[in-house]
Amino acid sequence: MPLLLNNKHFLYISISTVLIAAAGYIINDYFDIKIDAINRPENVILEQKIPRRIAIMLHTIFNVTGLGLAAIIAKQAGHYEWLAMQMGCTLLLWLYSTRFKRQFVIGNVVVAFLTSFTIITLMLYEPAMHYYFWRSHFLLSKSNGLIPNPVWVLGVYAYFAFMLTWIREIVKDMEDLKGDAEQGCVTMPIKWGLLRTSRFAQAIGVLALIPLIIASGKLMNTHWKPLGIYTLVALILPLTAWIKFLPTKATTQHYNQASRGLKIIMVLGVGSLIIYYLQAHA
Repeated sequence: MPLLLNNKHFLYISISTVLIAAAGYIINDYFDIKIDAINRPENVILEQKIPRRIAIMLHTIFNVTGLGLAAIIAKQAGHYEWLAMQMGCTLLLWLYSTRFKRQFVIGNVVVAFLTSFTIITLMLYEPAMHYYFWRSHFLLSKSNGLIPNPVWVLGVYAYFAFMLTWIREIVKDMEDLKGDAEQGCVTMPIKWGLLRTSRFAQAIGVLALIPLIIASGKLMNTHWKPLGIYTLVALILPLTAWIKFLPTKATTQHYNQASRGLKIIMVLGVGSLIIYYLQAHA
């Protein structure tokens, strides 16, 4: 079956995702000028370097271009209804910036969902992937041996992206406690306190570890052992160390370090794709 997401279309959907995400960042900064002026005054760009009117124009241009690129693929597939996914993302990003961000839990979950949805979109946009939705096994038999079910592979990445983004959003709220409180936000650290919030973030971290441990164990017993070892060394062990590190201090600098640590773990997670690719084409 020919791939819908060939090199050209995959580039289109990638750029579309980046543009819609960039538009989300712009509108978030637009509505967060006062909070950012308290939490990160050195990083405020709007009004200091870029007029707010220009920001709104860029927000519109990025969204329209992103939707246009997705429309090209939807037209090729004959499924214009797929555009509802990108349109829903733009709406959620707007609602996050104007409403959800200041509410308890929901803002964090929305951002985590949108991050994981960038991966889920690939599964939904590629018809060749739909065959594997109905294969429940993690490992599938092929002529050249066992291969990981691609839906399971992307599912693990989506789950990992959701959980780590959720944790990082919580840590960012812990880091931004002062500015959020002054602007009337009801984030988890404001409502629960830092210690209880840290425990909750640790619990999510443990839940993120579970599928990684299961996947690593299954891969270790096949010729995919290098990927299993990478998962253990580059993801499971660092995330375990991070979980222990989070509640050791309660300062802005400490939470900033914790946030950067999560970014590194996320990059290492993406790096596992390289190992997967090399083994798949060995």
